[in-house]
Amino acid sequence: MNKSKMNGWSRRDFIKAGAAMGATAAVAPYSNFAYSDSPRVLNYLAWPGNADPYLIAEFEKAHNVKVRIKEYVGGDQMLALLHQAPPGSFDVVMADAEYMHLLKEADFLQKLNPDDYPLDDYWPEFQEFPLHWFDGDLYSVMTDFGYLGLSYNTEIFRPEEVESYDVMWSDKAKDKVGFFDFYLPSMGCVSLAAGNKTPFDLSGAEFDLMSNKLMSLRGQASGFYTIADIFSSFSNRQATLIPGIGEWITLGLRESGVPVDTIIPNEGGLQWTESMSILKSSPKQDLARKFIQWTTSPKGQALMATKPDNKKSIPSKAGWELLNKTMPAEAELLRMQLNAPNVMDEFRTKKIAYRQLPSNQSIETWNDLWTDFKSA
Repeated sequence: MNKSKMNGWSRRDFIKAGAAMGATAAVAPYSNFAYSDSPRVLNYLAWPGNADPYLIAEFEKAHNVKVRIKEYVGGDQMLALLHQAPPGSFDVVMADAEYMHLLKEADFLQKLNPDDYPLDDYWPEFQEFPLHWFDGDLYSVMTDFGYLGLSYNTEIFRPEEVESYDVMWSDKAKDKVGFFDFYLPSMGCVSLAAGNKTPFDLSGAEFDLMSNKLMSLRGQASGFYTIADIFSSFSNRQATLIPGIGEWITLGLRESGVPVDTIIPNEGGLQWTESMSILKSSPKQDLARKFIQWTTSPKGQALMATKPDNKKSIPSKAGWELLNKTMPAEAELLRMQLNAPNVMDEFRTKKIAYRQLPSNQSIETWNDLWTDFKSA
């Protein structure tokens, strides 16, 4: 299905999406970023940390180039930056998969040749990832992913207590349920808790059910947190349960001695997915293609999985094989061993739904509900 058409949004809606998080993620004036049109500079729009030398030093050396990153926090801020930027300002964008149809509809993306990328190296489930293809054409290549469920303090809750999202309404969780202040993962998990198997594709009645379920949690809430605040709230036990986050946070905390873990409850979890695309207006199409090829190569994937400040799951089976050969302890830690239970097992249980933008309601409707929930 062409995801860019399923919501029935107008171009005005897409532009509004770029400003939807404006209250929580202000975008600095674009003029503050003086991009380079040098053929030796690749301009990269991405989440923080993705131009870490650990990831890109080999690419820069091999091609005698500099990767220059403009960082954003949140897909809506990324959209706003692209709408503000003069054409040609960026060459490559890393974005969450749920924003691909907005980028495609806004005519930002260059169509990709699947034969240019090592998709045959990927696990079969990810070789034709549905949110990256439109009318049979490829516009983005998956780089990494992870699962969002229920993260918890292991000294307060036993694993059997957190097998259902219902624990968030328990007396034990009173004033201890924290929320990542991003409506999609938080509301998506509450939607699963309400029994919606397709948590973002809701009828009017299902949306009302999710709304009521969400508002009933307000008395349990400890607060609404940025990423940095999530780390501190878990560390100081201000929050002992947080829905809508995953091992991308709890793994690092656990390595620092904080007693936390993440579980996919019986009602299911969400998959976040990051991917790379070439901007149609980029004057460096060939260099951009080579950068995506590097990132999705076995070596690039192994580095992506093990970046010190943000470890991730990767879709490349060849990357898994290299990781198990060269960094077996990391492969075990990340549950990406080939001959042991691993993260693909959870995907295959059909408990994981893709994180997406709402299908039948507007972004504004979901954001308004989130705002109402926070202010209740």
